[in-house]
Amino acid sequence: MDPRLSAQDVLRCDLCETPVPPMYCDSCHVKLCKACVGEHLSDLSKEHKVVPYKQKGTTPKCPTHVGKLCEFHCKECDLPVCSLCLTSNFHKGHTLLNLLEIMKTKQKAIQKDLDELSNSVCPKYEEIAEEIEREKTNLEKQYKKLTTAVITQGEDWHREINIIVNKQKSEIDEMKTKHLAILNKQENEIKQIISEVKQCIVDLEKILDSKDVSLTSAYNSRNAKFRSLPLKVNVSLPRFSLQKISADNLNQIFGSLSALSITTEEHGYTMETPEAVSCPPVKPLLDEPELIATINTGFKICSVTCLSDEEIWTCGNDKIMKLYKRQGKLMKSIKTKSGNTPDDIAVTRSGDLVYTDPGTRTVNIVKNDQIQEVIRLQGWIPHNVCSTSSGDLLVTMVSDAEEQSKVVCYSGSTEKQTIQFDSKGKPLYSTGNIKYISENRNLDICVADWEAKAVVVVNQTGKLRFRYTGHTSTATKLFKPLGITTDSQSQILTADLSNHCIRILDQDGQFLCYIDNCDLWSLWGLCVDTRDNLLVAEYASGKVKKIKYM
Repeated sequence: MDPRLSAQDVLRCDLCETPVPPMYCDSCHVKLCKACVGEHLSDLSKEHKVVPYKQKGTTPKCPTHVGKLCEFHCKECDLPVCSLCLTSNFHKGHTLLNLLEIMKTKQKAIQKDLDELSNSVCPKYEEIAEEIEREKTNLEKQYKKLTTAVITQGEDWHREINIIVNKQKSEIDEMKTKHLAILNKQENEIKQIISEVKQCIVDLEKILDSKDVSLTSAYNSRNAKFRSLPLKVNVSLPRFSLQKISADNLNQIFGSLSALSITTEEHGYTMETPEAVSCPPVKPLLDEPELIATINTGFKICSVTCLSDEEIWTCGNDKIMKLYKRQGKLMKSIKTKSGNTPDDIAVTRSGDLVYTDPGTRTVNIVKNDQIQEVIRLQGWIPHNVCSTSSGDLLVTMVSDAEEQSKVVCYSGSTEKQTIQFDSKGKPLYSTGNIKYISENRNLDICVADWEAKAVVVVNQTGKLRFRYTGHTSTATKLFKPLGITTDSQSQILTADLSNHCIRILDQDGQFLCYIDNCDLWSLWGLCVDTRDNLLVAEYASGKVKKIKYM
C-alpha cells in the first residue's frame, strides 16, 4: 500500500486485514474481526479484554499490578481496580461500582463543565473586559473635562494663583495615573482569568476527544473557582468644586478636588447555576397590605401561576386550564389530554405550562398548545408541582395505598432526587394528597402539608431545615396550610384556609405577619409575580386577588 494513501484507508483487522473490524482488544491494542477473536484469545501469555470497537480505551490497565486490566471502580478510593486488587486487604469492605458507568458519569461531568465554561463563564469574563475597555476609552474625556474646568477657573485669577492651578493639575494627573493603573490591573487580572478559562476549555475538549481513561479519571473540576467572579473595583471620578473669586484665603476659595474614591462591589452579573442566586434589594413589608386588582374567573379555582406580570394561568374543578390577562380577559383555554381534572399547574422557565394528572399518574407539559407527557408514574400518584430556578420540576406524590408520601425532583423525564425521610429515617411528610410546593431563592424546598398542619422546609440536599406548625397570637383555629409561594426576599407565604389569611415567614421559619385585611375567603393556590405582588386563588368565589404587601 502506498504509505501516502494509508491515512485514507479504512480500519482493518490487525491479524487478517479484514476491513472495518468490529472488535478491539483493550489490553493488546489490537483491532480484530469476529473471525480472529478466538485466535487472539488463544494466546494465554497475556490477559485479554475484547470489547466492541466503539468501547476501545474504556478498560484501563491497573497502575498497581502490571498487565492486569481494571474491571471495577472502588467508590471509597475513587480508583479503578483489577481482580488482584480485590484480593488485597486494602479494598476490603469497599463498595465496587461498574467501571463503564463511572466513566460515563465522569464524561458527562466534563461535558457539563465544558458547556458552562464555554457558554457562561467565559462570555461573562469577556463582558467584564469589554466594560473595562469602554471605561478606559471614556477615561481621557472625563479627566480632560476636569482639567479644563480647573484651567478656566485659573484664567480668571491673578498671576499668583497659577501656583494653585499647577498644583491641582498635578493632583489630577496623579489621580488619573492611579485610576488608569487600577483599571489596567483589573483588566489584566480579568484577561488572565479568561486565558485560564479558555485553556481549561481546550484541555477539557482534548480529554473528551482523546477518550483517555487515565486523564478522565484524574480530572478535577475547576469550574467552582471560575464561577466566583472577582470583586469589581469602583473608582469615583474626582469633582472640581467652583468657588466665587475672593481676595481672602485664595487657596480655599479657588476650588478643590475631591479625593479619588476606590470601592469594590459584586459585579452586576449572575451565572445561571443553582448556586448563583443574586441578592435582591431589601423590601420592607407594608403595615397594611393593599388589594389592587381582582379577576373573576367564573369557576372554582385551586391553583394560580404567573406566565408574566400581565398573564396568569389558573386551574380548578374542571378539565380546563385558563390563561387570563390581569384585567380579567380570557386569553386561552387548554383542555387536559385525558379529560381529567388537573391537580396543580406550574410555568417553566421557558414559559411552558405544566400540569399534574392524578387520574393517569402523569405530569404533562403544554408546548405550542400541544400536550406532551413528561412523566408517567407506577405505584405513585402525582399531585402538586413547581418549576425550579434550574429548570427542573419538583413533584409531590403519594403511594397507591396512601401509605407513603415524597417529593421527587425531575430533569425532564429523569428522576434526579427523592426527598422522603429525615436524618433519623422518619417520614418528612404526611400521607395526605394536598401538598402545594415551592422553591425558595435560597434553593430550599418548601411544602405546605395540609394533613400535617405544617410547612415543611428542607434544603437542596433534602435535609430538614425546619417545620412551622403555626403562630397563634391572633389565629383562632388550627393552622391548615394550602397554597404556598416564596418571594424575592426568600420569604415564605402560605394560605391559612381555616383562619382566612396569608401567613408570611422569613427564610428560617420565623413568623413575620399576617395578611388578613383584604376580604380573603376560601384561600387555595398562591403565587407572586416578578414585582412581588401576591396573587391569591379563592376556590369558592372563583376570584384571583392581587395584593401588594411589600
